[in-house]
Amino acid sequence: MLTANKYLPAGRGLAPALARRAATLTLDWDTRSKSRFDAHDSTGRHIAVFLPRGTVLRGGDMLVAEDGSFVRVEAAPQSVLQVRACAEHGTPTDLPRAAYHLGNRHVQLEVQADCLQLEPDPVLAEMLRRMHLIVTEAQAPFEPEAGAYGEGGGHGHHGHAHGDAHDHHHAHGH
Repeated sequence: MLTANKYLPAGRGLAPALARRAATLTLDWDTRSKSRFDAHDSTGRHIAVFLPRGTVLRGGDMLVAEDGSFVRVEAAPQSVLQVRACAEHGTPTDLPRAAYHLGNRHVQLEVQADCLQLEPDPVLAEMLRRMHLIVTEAQAPFEPEAGAYGEGGGHGHHGHAHGDAHDHHHAHGH
């Protein structure tokens, strides 16, 4: 068994050729959000992963094994709910409003421009459908937003004033 207790977010500092040649570990979100787990990589090696508590692995991160080899993490397709606005009956604020309500419930949520993804939940699916959103089940990689205070993965959201939400309500004249 091989131990991996270091990782390079997004393979930072690694030659692209090395990253491409690395064995892969295809993991669902539940596993990628644990700091300790066992898995088998694409070459069949048994890898014991021990990362600092609170570590969350993302597709494209590279694990460094104790023998110096690299293993690329891939986000496995998994069951997700995809939420989209309804072009016929909806309004442009439906999807942002849904993201707000889901965020208030601390739901793990992947936010894309035209789609929200979350783990299957019949109660939430029903709530979203009542908000005139289109909810479909799919198999897709799941990369939820990092919490505002979590990870610190260099996304520096600290220290800029964004003003009050009310300031830019009608700035674009929709």
